[in-house]
Amino acid sequence: MSDDYIPPKVWAPKAPNGGQFASINRPVAGPTHDKDLPVGKHPLQLYSLATPNGQKVTILLEELLEAGFDAEYDAWLIRINEGDQFGSGFVAVNPNSKIPALMDHSATPPRRVFESGSILVYLAEKFGAFLPRDPAARTEAMNWLFWQMGSAPFLGGGFGHFYVYAPVKIEYAIDRYTMEAKRQLDVLNRHLAGNRFMAGEEYSIADMAIWPWYGQVVAGKLYGDAATFLDAGIYENVRRWSDEIAARPAVGRGIMVNKTNGDPAQQLWERHDASDFQNRTQDKIGTE
Repeated sequence: MSDDYIPPKVWAPKAPNGGQFASINRPVAGPTHDKDLPVGKHPLQLYSLATPNGQKVTILLEELLEAGFDAEYDAWLIRINEGDQFGSGFVAVNPNSKIPALMDHSATPPRRVFESGSILVYLAEKFGAFLPRDPAARTEAMNWLFWQMGSAPFLGGGFGHFYVYAPVKIEYAIDRYTMEAKRQLDVLNRHLAGNRFMAGEEYSIADMAIWPWYGQVVAGKLYGDAATFLDAGIYENVRRWSDEIAARPAVGRGIMVNKTNGDPAQQLWERHDASDFQNRTQDKIGTE
């Protein structure tokens, strides 16, 4: 790093560009190879990985099933570190090459849905669940859903990247994004001081969107020792909300789907049936 770096007139990528995700970062879109996506037996086909953005959707699907809706789905693993998201089939579903991506084969013709927030709204409206019917509460849920979509990149791509993943520790970058991460946690903490859930008393897709990011950070489940670094204990209302959501059975299942790290008993690389949580976790079938 140099204090006298001057940006060039026209930027050009450097090879290698360093960092944990260097192999998948590139300045152009589109597929890098031909590869069809698999299709299972259910109308809903999810292509994802258990990052916070991926967990939003699997939590909602498991909550729908828990509530008695016919929301059975196949979840296929997309290994972003291996470039699966740049296969031609995936790019056809999501031209932005990001997980999660969903195909709804119950629609004619089959309908693609991409961007995690869009998928949450699509499924909530399709099944008539987890999005309040009362106009005021619905608006509040949408407010917080879009707050998450705009805010989380500062937590993940900003704080998380420079605190954990960047090949060098840059004090300026860490300080800048830590300040913003703490400001966002304070926003949540103040709101949750007077609300059980994000839209009031009703659990909704807004909670499912925010919890995998901010709930897991304050619980010490994201970005190494970030909870200590961020002094997460001071956000008492966020911790209370996070603990309540974490205790929901559907959430426990949802965060396992397409998970490839941690305890093998909590990894379900692919999910095609409710029984897979008992029969197909990686401790039972081994590492492929």
